[in-house]
Amino acid sequence: MVIIPSKMGRHNKRALLDRLLRLGTASRAELAKSLGLSQPTAGKIADELLELGVFEETDDDAGNGTPEHTRMGRPGRMLRLTQSKSRFLGIQLGIAETWLSPLPLSVTDEDDWQIKLSTPASAREWTRALRKAAAAISEKSFWGILVSVPGLVDERRGKILYSPNLRWTAGNALSAPIQEVWDAPVILIQEERILALGHHSAHREGEDFLLVDFGEGVGSAVLIFGKLYAHPLPISGELGHTPVSGNKRRCGCGSTGCLETLASIRGLLDSFGEAHPKSRRTWSSLSSHVAAHGIEPWLGKTLDAMAAGIAGGLNMVGLRRVVITGSVNELPPVVFNYLAEAITEGTLWARFGELKIERAPRRRKAGLVAAGIDRLIVPDDVSEKTEAQV
Repeated sequence: MVIIPSKMGRHNKRALLDRLLRLGTASRAELAKSLGLSQPTAGKIADELLELGVFEETDDDAGNGTPEHTRMGRPGRMLRLTQSKSRFLGIQLGIAETWLSPLPLSVTDEDDWQIKLSTPASAREWTRALRKAAAAISEKSFWGILVSVPGLVDERRGKILYSPNLRWTAGNALSAPIQEVWDAPVILIQEERILALGHHSAHREGEDFLLVDFGEGVGSAVLIFGKLYAHPLPISGELGHTPVSGNKRRCGCGSTGCLETLASIRGLLDSFGEAHPKSRRTWSSLSSHVAAHGIEPWLGKTLDAMAAGIAGGLNMVGLRRVVITGSVNELPPVVFNYLAEAITEGTLWARFGELKIERAPRRRKAGLVAAGIDRLIVPDDVSEKTEAQV
């Protein structure tokens, strides 16, 4: 089931849904007042979304404090996005592992993925893995299948153009098997863009930002005016493939010297092993060593390269807020602090105003739900054409 409302009243539907996302729970009267709508108009829209299953009623009115006699609808009943039923199926495709989980419209636990499996090596194995996973999922019908994927993604056409570490996913090799298993629209979204949507869903009042994620690779996404930055080509945020002078490592993309060969988990472990050949080449050993010895020259050079790429992105787009997610945050605080100082030194705005650099957890499930709402439930005119006109 996919909900595509008519254009008439779409703006008010979208505004009311966004406001409930921010509030968590609210009465019809509270929604009307906060949006400047008449109570009959807000109540009608809320009832439509309630009937469609986007909203549900709850007795939870903690923190609202609105007198019962001012509420529209049945006394004592509040509204929230549906939590009691799963509306989407979320899939996180990683290089080594894949996670699947049914998703309600309000995510409360990012770590609760129902199924984890090894990422297959071919489309045929992917189909078999999906059928096995589907048998273990009690829900059989979804409004959409939302997939977080690495690589270059043509999100409009639902195709992966290129994924250097998962080359079998190119074209329709990923989406076609999904639709063989679940009869629902398949939405592919580049993984860092999902993380940006997830962070925004948790901090909807926050200003625009550049999100940078470190993990199996290095990627980024830009959020401007509350929307993902739109671009004419199906490529953006590829900080990991910025060349680093003097770096001779071969990258999975076919080039030499890419940042992610230094700044990814594998890249950091390789550099650690080269600097300390007698040490175990594990993430815990690296973390313990940094905690004991601080920023050594090999690590400082890598962090400087990371910072140069991030500062260049900020200078180009004109943002003053950076959100760092992923493996860098798992290392001792001295690493993040060094990176933040290096970013500040390379950012022009820091010489005139305040630069905000923060670390945050990955919110993939929340990002997938946000994408599903944007594209399948109440798409606005911008969503239909492009994420943001900037």
